[in-house]
Amino acid sequence: MVRHPNRAERIHLLTVDPVLAADVADRLAFDPRTRDWPLVRPAARSIKKGVAELQALARQTTRSRLLIFDVRSLTLPRLHEPYNKVVGYNREDFNELCFVMLIGDGPLNLFQGGKSPEVFLPHLASHRIDYSPTVYFYDPFLHYTPDEKRLAGIGQGGELPTVVPQRLQRAFKGAGEATVDQVRKYFRAAGLAGAARRQALRRRQDKLARFCRKRIAEEFPRHAEQLTAWLRREGYALSDETLPLHLYPLHFEDWAAELMARAGRPTP
Repeated sequence: MVRHPNRAERIHLLTVDPVLAADVADRLAFDPRTRDWPLVRPAARSIKKGVAELQALARQTTRSRLLIFDVRSLTLPRLHEPYNKVVGYNREDFNELCFVMLIGDGPLNLFQGGKSPEVFLPHLASHRIDYSPTVYFYDPFLHYTPDEKRLAGIGQGGELPTVVPQRLQRAFKGAGEATVDQVRKYFRAAGLAGAARRQALRRRQDKLARFCRKRIAEEFPRHAEQLTAWLRREGYALSDETLPLHLYPLHFEDWAAELMARAGRPTP
């Protein structure tokens, strides 16, 4: 296996979702710990073109210390080939010279698995084996239940959904359905700058944490207290699984900064 020690403080973001890509890029560009790092991401606005662009970017990932994969179930089947290339080029360096963060949805039976977080176990184990990640960020705004997919016709046209999952719509008041783009911009306080944005970002992060805590209590009533760890920086560790579970975007920038620092430390 070939190693690639000449990596730089650079991030490769591997996704075909321009809305998620913009969210990650804007968050990292605003945080003083991460703002100076080049972020490489596909420019394509469609899944088909994005897949082709990721194929072309695969070898370039050996120049980065941090790789962020979008592993949502809706697009993952179409991304296996470029993702396999990226993993093949970098596997020898994982968890030493470069680190991996995952952003994705949950298992299809997340809300039908006996109301226990243990339903995540095979999901996390599979991703840990495939990508050797340090952290997994579950994003509730990427997770559509089978019923939500069917009612919205998601997957039939080959494009990503633009509206927030139906079960979460009630949290957002306004005319019409809330879009994912609107929600992401709100929670990162897009459009504000400097101290005003920092203050708004803290308030809105707290609001998001309260929203997620309420949803956790509704979906997993017997585990609500236990699952508050899901909202903390350390994440939630399930029994018999070493990959912790986090909620995107809570503490996302913290982990990006931490993993970049680890990748830059000399090998003992």
